[in-house]
Amino acid sequence: MPRRRSLVDTTGTFSLLDDLTPPLRWPEFFGDDRPVELEVGPGKGVFLAHAGAEQPGTNFVGVELAKKYAIISAARAVKAGLDNVRVVAGDAQKFLDDFVPDRSVEILHVYFPDPWWKKRHRKRRVVNARFVDRASKVVKLGGELRVMTDVEEYFREILDLLTPHPAFEPIDESRVESGDAWQLQTNFANKFRIEGRPFFGERYRVLEP
Repeated sequence: MPRRRSLVDTTGTFSLLDDLTPPLRWPEFFGDDRPVELEVGPGKGVFLAHAGAEQPGTNFVGVELAKKYAIISAARAVKAGLDNVRVVAGDAQKFLDDFVPDRSVEILHVYFPDPWWKKRHRKRRVVNARFVDRASKVVKLGGELRVMTDVEEYFREILDLLTPHPAFEPIDESRVESGDAWQLQTNFANKFRIEGRPFFGERYRVLEP
């Protein structure tokens, strides 16, 4: 007889973007006024669960396009007993544009976004000019944008977007081009670490443009 997968009640942790009313007010969304960090594309929620456990004084929200992975992320947080993690299923750009208040996020995390390999699909890449411009507004002045990918070509494209932007300043010695200096905990980071695949990442400080 096949084993039935146990169901986890993600009420209060998981939300559909279409069920939310913009703009969000973080104290109402989380139920407290702890500082907020946002992850775009949390996948299976490994980073959210790890960061939420390591930093109980910070609230974490992830926005994930794939509903099934958003549910997995939320369930992981619930199983870990974390009250400072929320997961939203929906489009990240819409979430940033319409739901996230300006200057309300301490750190914006983007780790191993889908590279959309086919040339005709490149326009679907989440880190683009529109994303970068909105990121410069939702992150608090002095806050950070952190990006990492295992695709060097995509990393160079991201650098080309961020380097000339007046609101972003690279943080000294934060760039990763072949190793794992950040010791990042995500599903892909852990997988690629085992495979010996290099990472490419950078941290940027957000300034007044």
